[in-house]
Amino acid sequence: MIIGDIADGLGRSIGGLGATVTGAFSDPVIRLGVTGLSRAGKTVFITSLVANLMNRARMPQLVAAANGAIRTVYLQPQPNDTLPRFDYERHLADLTGPAPHWPDSTRAISELRLSLKVQPTGLMAGLRGERTVHLDIVDYPGEWLLDLSLLDKGYREWSRETLARIASRPLAADYLAEAAATDPASPLDEPVAQRLAQRFTSYLNAAREAGFSDCTPGRFLLPGDLAGSPVLTFAPLETADGAARGSLAREMERRYEAYKRQVVRPFFRDHFARIDRQVVLVDALGAIHAGPQAVEDMRLAMADILGAFRPGRNAFLSQLLRGRRVEKILFAATKADHLHHTQHGRLAAIMQALVSEAKRRADYSGAETAAMAIASLRATTEDTIEHQGATLDVVRGQLLGSGKRAAFHPGDLPEDPMHLLVPARDGAETWLDGDYSVMTFAPQPLTLKPGEGPPHIRLDRAAQFLIGDRL
Repeated sequence: MIIGDIADGLGRSIGGLGATVTGAFSDPVIRLGVTGLSRAGKTVFITSLVANLMNRARMPQLVAAANGAIRTVYLQPQPNDTLPRFDYERHLADLTGPAPHWPDSTRAISELRLSLKVQPTGLMAGLRGERTVHLDIVDYPGEWLLDLSLLDKGYREWSRETLARIASRPLAADYLAEAAATDPASPLDEPVAQRLAQRFTSYLNAAREAGFSDCTPGRFLLPGDLAGSPVLTFAPLETADGAARGSLAREMERRYEAYKRQVVRPFFRDHFARIDRQVVLVDALGAIHAGPQAVEDMRLAMADILGAFRPGRNAFLSQLLRGRRVEKILFAATKADHLHHTQHGRLAAIMQALVSEAKRRADYSGAETAAMAIASLRATTEDTIEHQGATLDVVRGQLLGSGKRAAFHPGDLPEDPMHLLVPARDGAETWLDGDYSVMTFAPQPLTLKPGEGPPHIRLDRAAQFLIGDRL
């Protein structure tokens, strides 16, 4: 046993004991993890959620807001002094200022503490006084969450699965050609390893831009100060068992294991293990527009994500969580404002179907899960127009980039989600019976009345599911 491991384990035990003692004698804390797959809108979700909790006129489905139990809500210094603070004020100004625009995407972990003064209502009103509930919001990239699936996979298994998944994708052609021309059994040549890693990283970036979800390893896309390090200089290769010492394959395997040990595990040990509630934001409309392969990739990514919340999946997590588990997980299809409300139920049904298989596993382990369609910030209005002799339900908004206003109908989503999921699972390249479009809208100028947060769709329902029972 290594002395460093003993000290690290002892430190975590003392830290856990301290958290338990503090929690027993202080205000209750809800740690809400917020993550999302590519372009899902995490920053907008957090900003709008905080703004609408502080100004609750648009939150009728949050019971504690509707019945007056929440007396006041205010920001406080975050408890973790080593994490960047989520820049709520700047993001709110981006969305609600005179020239509104979408804020920059999240590229690292951040945190924000919101404190809610709550007065019990009904029969409990006379028995309990006002109390404070702290909501600690932890924002982190979805690519980091997907990395958890690597922890119980060896390099050869990960390589085999990755190469099989990308074999038919034109986006991966350059990397696959480079890998095919490389002998994994040859002695390590650092320029060759760097070229393979660069080509694979280029594929991952292109795949994310094209709407694919499972783009692991996540730090290849968001390297930060690890850029150029050996821990990010590996790539999947077809290798045989027992690669010789000093070979390219052996070094790729060593670096893969170092990535899990030095990058993935510390994140889950230091941050993930203390999350109570989790929301996973998904741009399902973008995946549908990208085609069946993107939808299937999203379904598999969600299965991996839900696997992350199941203690016992691997020895590392079982030891780390020690009986703790995330209590609630919400999968939210964002950008519902890109659809007329008559299609919101269909989008929610598709979302439910996408996570159904993995959801059953999470439900079995005790986590409560839900799926819904939301818009964190409503950027459109609804209308009905005449088109080719028939009425057509559309949304209107200002197009991102051009500034022009346009009416948009993306195509009717199917009533039965299996009309999308079956072709996706069967490997279809295109949709046979539908053409689903995507348009990007800019946020609209807002005039907010006193007590109003930014307009949204079902953000109050999402809040009720995630934290309502604790208020």
